[in-house]
Amino acid sequence: MEEMNQTTMTYFIIKGISDVPQLQAPIFIVVLFLYLMTLGSNMTILHLVSQDPQLHTPMYFFLGNLSMLDMSYTTVTSHRVLVNFISGHNSVSYVSYIVQFYIFASLAANQLLLLTAMSYDRYVAICNPLCYHMTMSRTVCVLLSIFCWVFSFLESLPYLVFLAQYTCYRSNIINHFFCDVVPLLKLTCNDTTIFYILIFSQGLFITVLTPFMLTFISYVHIITAILRIRSSSGRRKAFYTCSSHLTVVILLYVSLTCQYIRPSSKDNLDDNKMLSLFNTAVVPLLNPLIYSLKNKDVKSALRRKLTTSKTLL
Repeated sequence: MEEMNQTTMTYFIIKGISDVPQLQAPIFIVVLFLYLMTLGSNMTILHLVSQDPQLHTPMYFFLGNLSMLDMSYTTVTSHRVLVNFISGHNSVSYVSYIVQFYIFASLAANQLLLLTAMSYDRYVAICNPLCYHMTMSRTVCVLLSIFCWVFSFLESLPYLVFLAQYTCYRSNIINHFFCDVVPLLKLTCNDTTIFYILIFSQGLFITVLTPFMLTFISYVHIITAILRIRSSSGRRKAFYTCSSHLTVVILLYVSLTCQYIRPSSKDNLDDNKMLSLFNTAVVPLLNPLIYSLKNKDVKSALRRKLTTSKTLL
């Protein structure tokens, strides 16, 4: 273990999910399996959305964006475990560390924004169906998507600026499996007061609470509109159109709450790694599965694609 005493840092050593030698191969196999399954399932969704004309709607346009995001999100986190095992080296330069965290933070913010845009799409579809195609035109969908991607990367820039100034650390051993900010802040000997204020003001209120409140308001209107439908079959059909999205939203916010919003007395980095693994490797895999299993349009598109493939063969 390379302990430092308030030394300017040039590189870090990523401990990984576990430092037990006998567990390295099983961990590599599990992470690789989850990673390949995530890529495969999200690429399938993306292919269906782009190729099947019946999925050329605003809802599936955003689902395609979410699939691209999930693939990027899991790549920027899981690749460190895979690269470390294959190369045998678990070190990363200081610049690479903060850049990877910046990308991770931007993608995480983008995920919340995209789900908010999808909740607005469901709100318009259920609460104002007659104006749906005019309100959610292709131009509007593209602009919303561009806003989500661009704003999330701009929003995370202050983190990059502040971290670039923190060069003094007590140790270069990072007790995590990817480049996250929490274990980094625990090691720095710089004053992190302003950074924590930034996390609380911008990270909590702008990145998390604002998308949550917008999504919550959308679903209040959606549920109210569904309850006004007189027939039970009509209510079921209306709720079914947003059930996949609602499941993904609940899954994401619950996992984020368990990982980041906990009492400081329970803030254990080893426990945090397990929660991070679930949030970065399992959730991106569950998203396309939820949309596939709970969505008739996606299942029908998949059956048509398989039938076409068999016919060509």
